[in-house]
Amino acid sequence: MPVEEFVAGWISGAVGLVLGHPFDTVKVRLQTQNTYRGIVDCVLKTYRHESLLGFFKGMSFPIASVALVNSVLFGVYSNTLMALTTTSHQERRAQPPSYTNIFIAGCTGGLLQAYCLAPFDLIKVRLQNQTEPRVQPGSHQPRYRGPVHCAASIFREEGPQGLFRGSWALVLRDTPTLGMYFVTYEGLCRQYTPEGQNPSSATVLVAGGFAGIASWITATPFDVIKSRMQMDGLKGRKYRGMLDCMASSFRQEGVGVFFRGMTLNSARAFPVNAVTFLSYEYLLRLWR
Repeated sequence: MPVEEFVAGWISGAVGLVLGHPFDTVKVRLQTQNTYRGIVDCVLKTYRHESLLGFFKGMSFPIASVALVNSVLFGVYSNTLMALTTTSHQERRAQPPSYTNIFIAGCTGGLLQAYCLAPFDLIKVRLQNQTEPRVQPGSHQPRYRGPVHCAASIFREEGPQGLFRGSWALVLRDTPTLGMYFVTYEGLCRQYTPEGQNPSSATVLVAGGFAGIASWITATPFDVIKSRMQMDGLKGRKYRGMLDCMASSFRQEGVGVFFRGMTLNSARAFPVNAVTFLSYEYLLRLWR
């Protein structure tokens, strides 16, 4: 099994995370808290109350974990596609795989990524939702002192299953949308690249950016449910399960709740995924 795809996925995931984490923090707060009137209000309140560092809460843990998960996604995708088509990454421009095989490989990578991501994403969301400013002598202490303390607290208070809270919504978010993610990317690369040649850097950037937007537009409803399920249990159980969370959110806030954060997701998706794909493709070409 080629390992270059896993390593390239790890590095490109870390690059994308650094670029997108501040947007992700704002998105998570909009989805799980009702104290903000919109994106601008959330950004201003976060900055005033927590300074610039407030946008980077929960980032230290994902630098390792999300990079690892991205490694799983790209590695499993590439190796699944190789198993389906018997062509390596460098041979796929001369022998393009079918979109059906690309979609299946993307879904497989998304499914395995979701299972690996669940505990890490839960910890990230819990830390991002801590709105306390940096700890000062005599100030109110945040519930979690860091990612390790957060993981230990969840395990102690909610049991091992607590670390996988919201995992079903995460699976439903990632499995089909990542299939579409890779189909969109490959389709745009083929559309604007001469047959048999590698796509240019500009093509990779545009294709990766639009692939990110397309996947997040369809993923946002389950992303909202996932985030709410992950915050459930913090102060007592509010939802009996994923379906109850969906029904309760719809009943209380209307259909618009399922698209909360979509504008920010789409705005964040273009640069993050453009850079992710560019670094991934560049690394693979560099090593070969």
